[in-house]
Amino acid sequence: MKKVVKKQLKEDEFVDTMTKAWRFVQARTKEIVIGVAVVVFIGLLYTGVRFIRTQQIKKESRLVSQMLEFRTTANSKPEDLAALEKLAGSGKFARLGYVLTATYWVEKGDLEKAKESLGKIKSSPKDFIYFQAQDLLAQVNSMQKDYDQAIAIYTKIEEAKPKDYCLDAVLFHKAEALEAKGSKPEAVALYKKIQEQFPQSYYGYDAAERARKIEAAK
Repeated sequence: MKKVVKKQLKEDEFVDTMTKAWRFVQARTKEIVIGVAVVVFIGLLYTGVRFIRTQQIKKESRLVSQMLEFRTTANSKPEDLAALEKLAGSGKFARLGYVLTATYWVEKGDLEKAKESLGKIKSSPKDFIYFQAQDLLAQVNSMQKDYDQAIAIYTKIEEAKPKDYCLDAVLFHKAEALEAKGSKPEAVALYKKIQEQFPQSYYGYDAAERARKIEAAK
């Protein structure tokens, strides 16, 4: 009889412990989920950093980091712009240096110097940096109200059909240049094309709004 009672007490104690544990989990579900998510995120971040480090050559990684740092501090330290321009003068990442230098001059409002930097970028290979430079060059021309030149650059990018660059952004900028030029029908047609081809993107949504505004203003 004592054994039966003892066994029953142990079972009751186990049930009571499990019940308390379950109640704790229910009460702290949000905190537990967040905690697990944080642990998983840190694990993935650590794994990603290790992977990047093993895939990149230290010298190249350090060079890119220097360029980005000089671009960030160039506004407050003019000598860092000179250092950035020096790094852009040669090497594997020269084109990135010229694009970063050009963005500095655009921010300062010196569009001619921005164009000068972008003009130093070679046309081969036609990779992401090349098309980014061309996109920026077209935007600079639009800022100078040379819309025909801007449209011509955007058209060349469109015809190249780059796989690693956002075509919806290029088409949207081209439509903006057409609108600014006064070619409203062509701009509306292109805005609608962007809306149809990229309905889920930011530019697709914005293009639909721009087309409606132009048509409503007629």
